[in-house]
Amino acid sequence: MGRRDFIVRDIVEIYLHWQTGKSIRAIARSLGLDRNTVRKYIRAALDAGFEPQPRRSEAEWISFIEERFPQATEDPLARSAVFAEIDRFQEYIRETLETNTVTTVWQRLRDEGNLQASLTSFRRYVRAMLPEVLPRPEVTVWRPEVPPGAEAQIDFGHLGKWLEPTTGRRRRVWAFAMVLAFSRHMFVRPVLRLDLETWLECHVLAFQFFGGVPHRLVLDNLKDGVVKPDIYDPKFNRAYAELATHYHTLIDPCRRGHPKDNPRVERIMPYIRDSFWRGREFGSMEEARQEAIRWCLEVAGRRIHGTTRQRPLEHFTQEEKNHLLLLPHQPWEMVTWQKAKVGRDSHATVARGVYSVPYRYVGQTLQVRISKTTVQFFRGEELVRTHLKAAPGERRTDPADLPPGKAAFYERDPQWCLERAQALGPVVSQAVQEILAVPTLYNLRQAQGILRLGERYGAIRLNAAAERALAYGDPKYRTIKNILEQGLDRLPLAFAEEKDVPAFLHGQQGFALSGKEELP
Repeated sequence: MGRRDFIVRDIVEIYLHWQTGKSIRAIARSLGLDRNTVRKYIRAALDAGFEPQPRRSEAEWISFIEERFPQATEDPLARSAVFAEIDRFQEYIRETLETNTVTTVWQRLRDEGNLQASLTSFRRYVRAMLPEVLPRPEVTVWRPEVPPGAEAQIDFGHLGKWLEPTTGRRRRVWAFAMVLAFSRHMFVRPVLRLDLETWLECHVLAFQFFGGVPHRLVLDNLKDGVVKPDIYDPKFNRAYAELATHYHTLIDPCRRGHPKDNPRVERIMPYIRDSFWRGREFGSMEEARQEAIRWCLEVAGRRIHGTTRQRPLEHFTQEEKNHLLLLPHQPWEMVTWQKAKVGRDSHATVARGVYSVPYRYVGQTLQVRISKTTVQFFRGEELVRTHLKAAPGERRTDPADLPPGKAAFYERDPQWCLERAQALGPVVSQAVQEILAVPTLYNLRQAQGILRLGERYGAIRLNAAAERALAYGDPKYRTIKNILEQGLDRLPLAFAEEKDVPAFLHGQQGFALSGKEELP
């Protein structure tokens, strides 16, 4: 390996560090130099009568270096045999670096046997002699300080494993963290799930903890918050957008793959993991959450922050709290959104409940807003139907949602059937009551069918047919219908019993008289 050649700029850096009071070891570590090299230049300064104090300007040090180390001002090619060797291929290097990396160019020259210099020397040559062909480093823009109350940065971060005492299971625990960008005061909540409901609940609790709402929420591109991670046209989760509207705040998502867009919360996660979580035991998740609040106020809130050099809690109380947006008078109602497809029966299943939707939307997928009390169906921004929230397994049907020919079945519920049967006569009412004693969909259809027979045969004949069916212990729709169709309702009930007149309760086709069977 070729010896490193020092230029004026390198030696000036040593002296600038030296006069700040740094030791030789610290200077060597900061500049990546050998301690003997640092010691050599410092000894030369001491021999010349220089001391670390008073401090000297760069111009004064340059003047000293040019006088004491004239070789540092020479052309690198003149004082370095390695540079001279590499310089023979300068044009080739310049052309090849347009399409390849420095390492590749060096490797090709080595493979061809034309160059003996090491990769380190080759890199040093390119930096010194061909800086214009090297890629320019990314320019970073200084971020202006955030005004009080203007911004909060939010993220989920993994804390570690937790042994749940009640079940003996080891469970993964994450932390929801919201950090105020001005004061660095923070809210932390341990959670077991990374779902939308947890995300929204933590926001509400954080706003209550701070006693106000930041004007802007800067968050990573989580699915719970941002559905479409596009900085120019972000598409938010509808429930999250509702929460932001309720609190009059702005959602400002980071660019995908740019953690520096919310550095304050990204950098704070290791601190939360180390200071709050590691090495501690909690009897329950509720205990961990209460401890997190105490830690935010008494530990993280009272430390001297490395950047602001102030205590975050005091900084927040004195200068930021009054700049937050006021909390709304009405608390935000927790809602979730999901998609549901409308089936052929004009019903859709949502959260294990079944709800009717206008039949014109059959086959379409609608957006569903679910709150604690209601379920609302939307097509885009159009509200299609609102239902009271059903219990799991419960079915809610609005007859107006069904086609005209099918709505009648839902309108004629058991109560309607009982009232209609009572109007037709006491015997019909008794038959319908016995049928509806077992509340099934099949029996409801039977009761509706019996009442329709009254529209065709009249109340008198229907009562007579029902009386005969009850006498035989079979007051079903098919039995009563057969009695009416065969005119058996006109025969006296006593005459039929004496003469063994067959009732044909199930119709003549229902019997195959073979001698082995008897009529009822």
